[in-house]
Amino acid sequence: MSTPRQTEQEIGRYIAGRYRDVAEVGVGNNFEAALVIREAGVTILCTDIRDQDAPPGIRFVRDDVTRPDTSLYRGKDCIYAIRPGEEMMRPLIALAEEVGADLLVYHLGFEIYADGGEIIPAGKVLLHRYVRGTRGSP
Repeated sequence: MSTPRQTEQEIGRYIAGRYRDVAEVGVGNNFEAALVIREAGVTILCTDIRDQDAPPGIRFVRDDVTRPDTSLYRGKDCIYAIRPGEEMMRPLIALAEEVGADLLVYHLGFEIYADGGEIIPAGKVLLHRYVRGTRGSP
């Protein structure tokens, strides 16, 4: 069984190995996956509804996914969220569809949204791809 830190590192490695410009929505104060992504040389933006103190080298912008500033996400090839609340799912899907990005979600336990999307093994964790972007996602 993975610890939360190991889970987020697995997610970060998976994303860093497949994408070049990504955004984490709802980062809270846990930048573990974002740090792995940054260390791999991938451009990373983190957003949350509340201000957060981001580690050096990680861009953070306060944004509400229910009323997102879509200009922040244009050009991203992947938007991801780790354990988002159910109320975030519909806006996340709409955002990814609007900007043409893949949407990857790691749910807590056996939670899923709607049909659960495409299941993607990412090391020892499972991600759900709810949107396949227009930039040739893997």
